[in-house]
Amino acid sequence: MSFKKPQEQLEIIKRGTSEIISEEELLAKFKRSAEENEPLRIKAGFDPTAPDLHLGHCVLLKKLREFQNLGHTVLFLIGDFTAMIGDPSGRSETRPPLTEAEVKQNAETYERQVFKILDRDKTEVVFNSAWLASMTAAELLQLSTLENVARMLERDDFDKRYKSGISISINEFLYPLIQAYDSAQIKADVELGGTDQTFNILLGRDVQRSFKQDPQVAILLPILEGLDGVRKMSKSLGNYIAVEDSAVDIFGKVMSVSDDLMWRYYELLTYRTDKEINELKSGHPMDAKKALAFELTSWLQGEDEAIVAKGDFETKFSNREFPEDAREVHLGKDDNRTVLDLVVQSSESLKSRGEAKRLILQGGVSIEGEKITDINKLVSNSGSLQVRIGKKEFVVIKIT
Repeated sequence: MSFKKPQEQLEIIKRGTSEIISEEELLAKFKRSAEENEPLRIKAGFDPTAPDLHLGHCVLLKKLREFQNLGHTVLFLIGDFTAMIGDPSGRSETRPPLTEAEVKQNAETYERQVFKILDRDKTEVVFNSAWLASMTAAELLQLSTLENVARMLERDDFDKRYKSGISISINEFLYPLIQAYDSAQIKADVELGGTDQTFNILLGRDVQRSFKQDPQVAILLPILEGLDGVRKMSKSLGNYIAVEDSAVDIFGKVMSVSDDLMWRYYELLTYRTDKEINELKSGHPMDAKKALAFELTSWLQGEDEAIVAKGDFETKFSNREFPEDAREVHLGKDDNRTVLDLVVQSSESLKSRGEAKRLILQGGVSIEGEKITDINKLVSNSGSLQVRIGKKEFVVIKIT
């Protein structure tokens, strides 16, 4: 097997990460891997707490695939045992445990979904029940001696709950310790996770040292915002795009995100270089968003399905959302014209500038099919624009 130069591998992996603990250790592992011609063991743990994976999970899956493209082996760890405890990360209360039947059913769907992105030949799917289910009480007690209560309370979520008098169960204290023990069991060289997993992954380094192992490198990835652009992508919040959504749904949902969020999706979910993304930023946002929607749909559902979805979106937009007999408004050139100015100058239904401002901020204005909520955003100073104001007012604005 031939590996890229260690420094080249490091630069590829660094892109889009929040933090690597530490870069020096990762570079050393790449060097060792190349010298010994042996792939690194890259761990990522997933608790099968829900049947659907979404784009938030894909940030991590994409990074795993990058490791595979570099020749390394991914250990896709399904926490079937720990899912019956429930990961307390970021939670303000104890999570209800899942039944064994629920865990098994969800785990089966995970395996099917991840291979839309991961290379099956370079992936080992492992279940932590393989070693945890047979652990004796004595072994569990011995594991619990590796950390103390004060260290566990360093976790931000535990600390907040403790100070607020909110219950923390003993099994929640055990959760990060058991996740750390998983790393020792599979001898992970690297573990990936979201920034909300920082404590758990670093604890894995400590436990590996206790087992006389070289500690894993922690690679922490950003938490992807959902379609609302504010809260983390989550099925429970309804702001997600599922890996198994239809091509039409994926394309349409991507087209609904804001301009700012679009660029974050480009950075975290595509293989575009910074140079390519900057070139897209110099063009029209609608073109960039269509390109993003097509790329992500192709990634998850294939190019043929993406072509159909793109055609479906464009047909629906032209036939249903914007009438052919829309009123025309002619405006002169103005380099400083904002979205608010444009709406005030073209609307017949809005009675004041304040009313126009409120409608824009509430998401009631679309330009060229893109919802605009920034009242100060500058608009194109040439050509023709299709503008929807509220639910019923459609205007074709021609700037000459």
